[in-house]
Amino acid sequence: MIAIHAWRSSASIRKFRELYPDRPLIVALSGTDVYDYIGRDPTPTLRSLACADRLVALQELVRRRVPARFRAKVRVVHQSALPLRRVRRRPTRRFDVAVIGHLREVKDPFRAAKAARRLPASSRIRIVHLGAAETARWAATAKAEMAVNPRYVWRGDRPRAEVRRLLGRARAMVLSSLSEGGANVMSEAVAARVPVLATRIDGSIGLLGRDYPGYFPIGDTQALARLLNRIETDAAFLERLQRAIARRAHLFRPAREKAAWKKLIDETLAKSRQRRNRRADRSGSDRRQRT
Repeated sequence: MIAIHAWRSSASIRKFRELYPDRPLIVALSGTDVYDYIGRDPTPTLRSLACADRLVALQELVRRRVPARFRAKVRVVHQSALPLRRVRRRPTRRFDVAVIGHLREVKDPFRAAKAARRLPASSRIRIVHLGAAETARWAATAKAEMAVNPRYVWRGDRPRAEVRRLLGRARAMVLSSLSEGGANVMSEAVAARVPVLATRIDGSIGLLGRDYPGYFPIGDTQALARLLNRIETDAAFLERLQRAIARRAHLFRPAREKAAWKKLIDETLAKSRQRRNRRADRSGSDRRQRT
């Protein structure tokens, strides 16, 4: 069994382990598992971690959030993304910056829009936001922002092909989340060689590295505005970001993800066989002692 989310799948994980104590069980940890539920509702989450033979994390820093007794089970499998052909741009066109993510609290979805308000009048930056609104209130807020902020466009929930087209032409992407386990949109951006301006959180650092130059503090509108202005006006800084992104691209290749999963499954199957063999040995020993 491969279970997605320790907390959400806790009942299924528990039942599987009760019915099949010797069979292999892999649990893929979500961001909410390690940065929310493990503290807020620990019992089902920790029970899932205890039941699992192996735990899948999407980035290295998840390991330090997992209780020490379970860390040996953790294996990192980066989410892959297909390479994307970049669109050749004319110098006079808008400087589009992508925001890709649903409108909900943990994403801090309007941070880039607020930062764009602080840019000089001469700036060509436009924030293009794709993502569904979690509630009608979020949708109303996005529409209100568009009404007063000419630098912000919200296009709602769009198909993946349109997300890839936006990344193909965007000059950069902003990931302003308060917390992430390892956002797939980061993999997409890196595969497309799109520089990312991201909050300094584990979910970003674990994917882009500690020395990546494009971080800003959570909720710091002015710091993000400075980075936006810099990527537009400082070609050397933008190139530095692009080089840093290119150095991480190998982590998100589909072949690498497939190989990591194959290795993990083989390892888990071997562990399961060892467990069955030990149980059989103990059972045989018990029978011999009785006779």
